[in-house]
Amino acid sequence: MRLPTWIAQHLAALRAVLVFTVLLGLVYPLALVAVGQLPGLNHKADGSLITSGGTTIGSSLIGQSFTDADGNPIGRYFQSRPSAAGDGYDPTSTAASNLGPESVVDTLATDPEESSESLLTQVCGRSRSVGELNGVDGSRPFCTDDGVGAVLAVFRAGGLTGPVTRVVSVNQVAPATPFVSSYQGMPVELAQPGEDYVAAGGVITPIRGDAPAEPAVPADAVTASGSGLDPQISPAYAELQVNRVARERGADPTAVRKLVREHTGGRALGFMGEPGVNVLELNIALDKQYPAR
Repeated sequence: MRLPTWIAQHLAALRAVLVFTVLLGLVYPLALVAVGQLPGLNHKADGSLITSGGTTIGSSLIGQSFTDADGNPIGRYFQSRPSAAGDGYDPTSTAASNLGPESVVDTLATDPEESSESLLTQVCGRSRSVGELNGVDGSRPFCTDDGVGAVLAVFRAGGLTGPVTRVVSVNQVAPATPFVSSYQGMPVELAQPGEDYVAAGGVITPIRGDAPAEPAVPADAVTASGSGLDPQISPAYAELQVNRVARERGADPTAVRKLVREHTGGRALGFMGEPGVNVLELNIALDKQYPAR
């Protein structure tokens, strides 16, 4: 007895679902797991985990911070680049800051919880801190000496044109000192929390200042990666830290540079990206060869 057409079609669809469920839901994943356990592949398939003394301390694919309980950099370790993933290098919150080149004005609220730093101020503050940590000039163009964005809100009698009537340093509040005392003959004021100088008609004017065009602190030391998990830093940022790490460990800077070279990887496939230094692997090598004093 032939089944009705609609029943036959439903049975055929059910058989197809069962077949593809077995193939794609069981056979295919198990086959990939088996391939991933082949010699030479198993380490990468298991997450490229790094162990020391029988304890897993991280992955060569995910960066981490080398700071103390208060969040301060530990001097004897090479420091990673900033991270915007969660509280820093959180694999469950991988993300960038979503701030772009036009983010130059801080949000200064009366409630500190509602305040936020612009990308420019974040870069300026990081550059200043990295410079102080490593004993180099941390100044950058468009940054104040106290580590915020050097940005003015300029008010003019005619809106966008006309004589200047008022000037505010929008990222500086009391008790700071304005990074310039006057602009086009008008005294510069400090910002007041809660004031929106853009909405009030101020023209946002970044001031370059006299910082060198090529800062001593490289870009990857002050900007987070797109994923927030980048395990590498540039050779330039590693070189900046060599003398400090060598001093803290009582080691020869030349020997520390040799370790840096040994943990520097080339471009992907020989032409993509830039060379990078794996910070975790480098710091592990340092602990083995030059234990902390």
